[in-house]
Amino acid sequence: MSASVALRATRRAPFWLPVLAVALAAGCASTPPGGYYRDDGPPVDPLDAAAIPDATPRAEPLSRYGNAPYTVFGVRYTPLESAAGYRERGIASWYGRRFHGRRTSSGEPYDMYAMSAAHRTLPLPSYVRVRNLENGRSVVVRVNDRGPFLHDRLIDLSYAAAARLGMLGSGTAPVEVEALDPQAPQAPEKTAAVAQPDSDAAGAAPRLAVQVGAFRRYERAASLRRRLESAGFGPVYIEIPDADAPLYRVRIGPVASVAQGDRLLVEVARHGIHDALLVAD
Repeated sequence: MSASVALRATRRAPFWLPVLAVALAAGCASTPPGGYYRDDGPPVDPLDAAAIPDATPRAEPLSRYGNAPYTVFGVRYTPLESAAGYRERGIASWYGRRFHGRRTSSGEPYDMYAMSAAHRTLPLPSYVRVRNLENGRSVVVRVNDRGPFLHDRLIDLSYAAAARLGMLGSGTAPVEVEALDPQAPQAPEKTAAVAQPDSDAAGAAPRLAVQVGAFRRYERAASLRRRLESAGFGPVYIEIPDADAPLYRVRIGPVASVAQGDRLLVEVARHGIHDALLVAD
């Protein structure tokens, strides 16, 4: 991807947000096996991940920066006013030494050794628990940055958080992200999560799929499914709405890996679907 991609930020958006997005665009042309961007990656000195404690949720005012609507790569994002009730599954990535010390969207310096994360729409700051669906490990992080803007990832974790979740080698992992209420009592910190998975971790690997559309009317979902099947995609299925997700979600899958899902995203984009995303069930 070229760094010359046009970025348009609103006047109220922090000026370093599009600069960071350009840097990410420039780096994604060459991605090493660890999944991080070119010239990024882990620190030179090894890290004892078990020694890094979870972020401690506390009530904080919204940041002066990073909470206004903004546009990156032609997509407009409107941050949430509150994180209450937020829970979503998707793919996590991480960023490390290349951005260490640089200013985040909230105005704070990025510390790859802190338990922090970037998210496109959660309020800055907010606190979330991130659970790796492959191994059950979980961490609590403080969201203080915007992103990730590439490959439809759900959340971008600090190096320390990624180490705690055991995803440094792969660079990505299917995760569940759940917002925490700073006023509510939190479960005791599990520093042993590096060695011991959470007891509620599922035995089976999470199912990955590419979501290509979500509609309130079944007829529109069925029409998209027929279109995709006619184009040779499959299997295509429609998730029936429930109380938590009152939409008919059209998905292709399951897919065997994040890499296969990324390739499928490129293919559906060639058929005019540019807002597809990789999801984890």
